[in-house]
Formats: sequence, C-alpha cells, structure tokens
Amino acid sequence: MENNRNLFLAIALSFIVLLGWQYFVAGPRMEAEKARQEQLAAQQAEQAGTTEQTNTAPAPGTSPAAATTAGAVPLSPQAALSQSARIDIDTPKLSGSINLTGARIDDLHLNEYRETLDEGSPTITLMAPSGSQNPYYAEFGWVSGSGDIALPNANTVWTAPEGAKLTLDKPLVLTWDNGTGLTFVRTVSVDNNYLFTIDQKVENTTDAAVALYPYGLISRHGTINTSGIYILHEGLIGVDGEDGLQEVKYKDIAEKKIEQPSKTAKGWVGITDKYWATAVIPPQGQTFQPSFRYNEIAGKPAYQSDYLGDAVNVAAGASVSYKTNLFAGAKEVATLRKVEDTTSALNFDLMIDWGWFYFITKPMFWAIDQLYGLVGNFGIAVLLITVIVKAIFFPLASKSYASMAKMKLLQPKMEEIKKNMGDDKQAQQQAIMKLYQEEKVNPLAGCLPIAIQIPVFFSLYKVLYTTIEMRHAPFFGWIQDLSAPDPTNLFTLFGLVPWDTPAFLAIGIWPLIMGVTMFVQMKLNPTPPDPTQKMIFTWMPIMFTFMLARMPAGLVIYWAWNNSLSIIQQATIMKKHGTKIEIWQNIKDTFSRSKPKSE
Repeated sequence: MENNRNLFLAIALSFIVLLGWQYFVAGPRMEAEKARQEQLAAQQAEQAGTTEQTNTAPAPGTSPAAATTAGAVPLSPQAALSQSARIDIDTPKLSGSINLTGARIDDLHLNEYRETLDEGSPTITLMAPSGSQNPYYAEFGWVSGSGDIALPNANTVWTAPEGAKLTLDKPLVLTWDNGTGLTFVRTVSVDNNYLFTIDQKVENTTDAAVALYPYGLISRHGTINTSGIYILHEGLIGVDGEDGLQEVKYKDIAEKKIEQPSKTAKGWVGITDKYWATAVIPPQGQTFQPSFRYNEIAGKPAYQSDYLGDAVNVAAGASVSYKTNLFAGAKEVATLRKVEDTTSALNFDLMIDWGWFYFITKPMFWAIDQLYGLVGNFGIAVLLITVIVKAIFFPLASKSYASMAKMKLLQPKMEEIKKNMGDDKQAQQQAIMKLYQEEKVNPLAGCLPIAIQIPVFFSLYKVLYTTIEMRHAPFFGWIQDLSAPDPTNLFTLFGLVPWDTPAFLAIGIWPLIMGVTMFVQMKLNPTPPDPTQKMIFTWMPIMFTFMLARMPAGLVIYWAWNNSLSIIQQATIMKKHGTKIEIWQNIKDTFSRSKPKSE
C-alpha cells in the first residue's frame, strides 16, 4: 500500500509540476510576451519610410526572396487594397481578392469562422496585402540563371479578362507578355477545401530554348501573436520527404536567418497558426529545394516559407506548364485529408500538431468526431468517450483494486515486519517483498491504470486544445466554447459582483465540480498516516482546481466526469472484494487535528 501511495503521489506531483509550470510560469510569460509584441507593433506603426523595394532574383539552386515593402504608417485594410487593381474571390468558404500587381493571393477571409462567438463579429482574416499592418501573402513565379530574361515579379501588372472573378466554377486566367518572345499565362482555380491550383504556363515564341526555375512562397510580416503554449507548434512548418516533419519556431528562424532542409521530391512548406494555416505544395514527384528564412523589412520581422523547383526547359516555339497548389484555410481534419488525397502531399495532416501521443490523439479525435456525428454535441461526445475509455480500462482497474484490497489486508503483517526489523530498511524491504510473493500480490498493480491513463489525458487535452472542430463548440448552459475556459467565476459570485478578478482567481463552476469530485475520489482510500502525504493529498484537489481553471472547459468537464465514474467504479469494486468503504471517516480524518488511527 505504501509503495502504491508513493508512486501515485509521484505521478500526481508530476501533474502538478506540468500544470503548475503552464499556469504560473508559461502563462505569465505568454502575457508578458503579448504585451511586448503589442508595444513593438505600436512602435512599428510609427516608423517612417515610403519606398517600394524589390529584391533581385536569386541564382538557380537557391530559393527565391519575396518582394519587400518598406511601409510608412501601416494602412488600413481598405486603403491597402485600394492601391492596386484586384480580382474578387467569391466561394462559400473563402472571400477576398487577388492582386493584379504581382498576381499575389494577399486578401483572404474565412467565411465560416468568426473572431468571437458573437455572430456579428468579423470573419477570420487569413491573408493581408503589403502596406497593411501585418502583410501575409502567397506568391508564385519563375527565376532564371542568366538574369537577362525579363520575368514577371512582384511589381508586374498582369492582365485579366473584363469582369473576371474567381469562383468554384470559374477559374481566373492572367496573362503577361515580356515583350521579347515569352508569354506567361497563369490560371488560378479554387475548390471548396481551401485549395488553390496555380497553373503557370510559359509560351516561348523565340528561336532559342530557355531554362526557368519555378518557385512558390508564403511570406508573413510583422509581430505575430501566438498562443505561447509549449504543447502547440505555431510558426514555419513543412514535410521534407524521408526527413519528415519540419517545425521551425519564429524565434529560432529569427536567430538562424535561414534553414534549408534537404532537396526532396515529396513534401510541402507553409506557415501554421493554432487553427489556420497556409502551405505551398509543389508537384509531387518533381525535385525541389524547401527553405525557411527570416529578414527584416523597415524594422519589421518578415518570415518566409518557400520552395525552388528544378529547371524547366522551354524549347523554342514550344510551351510548358507547371502546376502548384496553395492551401489557405482552416485546419479541419477532414479537409486536410481531402487536400492530401487531391495533391498527394506527403503527410499533410501533420499540419495539425497531434503531439507525442499522436497514435492515441488521432484515434481519440476520430472517436469523438464519430460520436459527435451521432449526438450532435461535442461535449456529450467527450462524456461518451470517457465512458468508453473507462470500459476499456475496467479489467485493469478491477485487478488494481483487487490488489489494493489484498494490500490492505496485509497491512497488519507489514507493520509487524517493520516493528520486528527495527531500523534495518534493507531487511524490511526483503521481508515485505517475500510477503508479496507468498500472498501473490503486485505492489505496483494499483498504479498501472493511473499510469496508462496519463497519455490518454494529454491526448484528449491536445484534441480539445488544437483541433478547430472544438473551437466555439457549445456544451450546455454557460459553456458555449469547449476550447475556452469556464467563463463563470466564484470570486465574482458568478457575475453578481462587478469585480475584475486576477486571472489566477478565475475559478468557474466546472473547475469547482472537478475539485470536489477529485477530493471525494481520493477519500475512498484511507487517510495516509504520514503527515506530509496527508497534507499533499488534502491540498492536491485545491491546487488542481486552480490550475485547471484556465484550461479548456471540455477538459475540465472530462476530468470531473472521469472522477465521478472512478468514484462509482472504485466503490463498486471495493465492495465486491470485501473492502470496507470509509469515505466519511476519511473525510473526517482529513479535517481532524489528531493523527488518524492506523489500520
């Protein structure tokens, strides 16, 4: 029993360390960083400068650099958009426009997602043009080795048919003639999975062949606010063939300036946020060089993910096409799978940060999603998956509690061994282990279900925190977003007192329920005789209540429901094995100043 309790205590303390770090260290750091970023953004908005600059094209074998804009005071979105002719994007899921200058996709809104739960709040703005506060755009084109070929660049004004518009059924065709025998035709189409297809055609009417290198890039400027949670990657991302997933943090690329994985024929590169992402997907099977890079433009940080393809030879009098895909949208699991099927992009579902326990997290999401399809509520689906997990672990739990019951019956013999052996700890341990063997008791059996459920807990945390399907998903009553903390607050009497409490005092109803159920579950076992252990076990539910209060409400509901099921399960198994349930006596002993009586 003592060994069981110590191991359980170690596991619980591990939880406290992890959650405590997030609550007391990572959380304040995130707030401080957010404040610093906001201050920096305000300073950048005051910087002067009015020139438009375009970087020169790179030599073959290196990746392209985006055209850069050194802006004065950042323009409003409307003012920035009005500076150039544009072609509207109009689909059920996407709206915005394509800039005819540079043929950039730099104005994109996600019609099905809003910034807040308020139906009147603005839709999510994913991409923004140069000159605005935080430019974010995709650009495609060609570079040459000789440098004496006129090629379209970020300043090129493309020609579009009169009345053109990009819709699901109507692609956009852009043209540009370099005046020396090369005509560039760019056909842009889009589907209902946030997936653009950019078909770049080069027509060569000269009497000499030309070799051109295709590129695609995503560039993002300014100070980028991230969630700051260590379990979630936000930044530059890609998959590089056999080298697999590439994740580069903003701060890391700012130090390195450039990072180039090995050349590959399978993969993609992009930039990811918690719920939204962009990625350029070269034609799979054709070699390209992926790159991640950092630059500073007029004092602003600029982050870029790009690729450079191998040379495409255009014979005299011939034409060549090169197709690239761009994903720009919400990281919906089903949508990412469809994009992977359409483009053959390697491991495109890794755009979602499934975590170390991905082999549990992905099936966990699948199960919750399937249950959601049956019941229509993600909160109910979480409750049902908890029951399923409990059912799966029931045989282990039964053996565990049976072992605990035997351990409790052996407690008098163990106390006698300790008394007879005196201070000889080694002899004590040897005698106790011999007793375990004789009675066929496994002292670690009681901790196995707990240890196994730890990755299940963190996997559910990942599902609730990182998948967009949980964003703004309601439960019942006051819980309108399972991915956000419980909005109620004990210290404002749940809204009756107009007091803006500090973040660490924001304890909602569900965290309180979780704390109470955790306390009751722990009191099913005898009060530890050791005063230190007794104190830790007494305060643990309170500490967890505070630490989980700022976590997603769905996770807190899961934990409270799991505790409730555990209470019923443990009490049933203990009764079955003839172990006396002393929950009220144990609660009484907890608040008693006198040392509890030993068994």
